[in-house]
Amino acid sequence: MILTQELTIPRPARPYLNLPDDAPPLPAEAEMILSAIETGQFGRQERRCCARASYRVGATLRLFSDLPDTPPWTLYTRDANARGLGFITPHRLPLGYGGVLEIIVPSGMRRSIPCTLLRCREAAPQWYEGSLYFNRQQVDFVV
Repeated sequence: MILTQELTIPRPARPYLNLPDDAPPLPAEAEMILSAIETGQFGRQERRCCARASYRVGATLRLFSDLPDTPPWTLYTRDANARGLGFITPHRLPLGYGGVLEIIVPSGMRRSIPCTLLRCREAAPQWYEGSLYFNRQQVDFVV
């Protein structure tokens, strides 16, 4: 018997977190990269133990290892849950380093969240896809 149909496991619909009213829009290039990453995931089985909700806002990251005059790193978030978030950035960031994430949470408040970089790999020319985990669970991102 020959199968002529490709078997894929559909992903469940992703929940989303409400964007704050005063959140500035992401640059068009960042939106394009995020859309391409999400489109490329169609048909892949979800491996996360805790689902992440779609959440697209700009954020900044200050690493504890940065020199005092170093400006914060710019991140554009993809998705989040209480344990961490996914992002893209035009910067290659060092894995395993700790820092503080400055982000507008769904309630509209600006938060400083201690975190650690888990992954940062090239997703497109001069763009990197990564994830970080929060050092403590964040109720602002409960899915």
